Amino acid sequence: MKIVVTSIFVDDQDKALTFYTETLGFVKKHDEPAGEFRWITLVSPEEQNGTELLLEPNNNPVAKEYQEKLFAQDIPATMFGVTDIEKEYKRLLEHGVKFTTEPTEMGEVTLAVFDDTCGNYIQIVQNKVNG
Repeated sequence: MKIVVTSIFVDDQDKALTFYTETLGFVKKHDEPAGEFRWITLVSPEEQNGTELLLEPNNNPVAKEYQEKLFAQDIPATMFGVTDIEKEYKRLLEHGVKFTTEPTEMGEVTLAVFDDTCGNYIQIVQNKVNG
């Protein structure tokens, strides 16, 4: 068994698609109509047949409350791995990304947290052991 698709709630699918592709660098894999919304998935440019990230609309009251409560408590909605966190941090700052936590060493990882502009905090992490 393996993870095929994982989702993140977003408050605006178009805004999220732009941020996750143009700013973060993910690649759009699917963008299909799904009722009043769309089935939009993204993949890493290095693993285009890997796990897909679904930009899930938060139109369900439970989803919206879950997302808002995570955000209010400064809890990242998900985590993305990077090979060079300092380089990625600087690149994202240049794109106007707002960080709540600068790169910080925590044992075998260095992490940073930023606002995805779509209702979530996202954590990026570099594993010092595996790079």
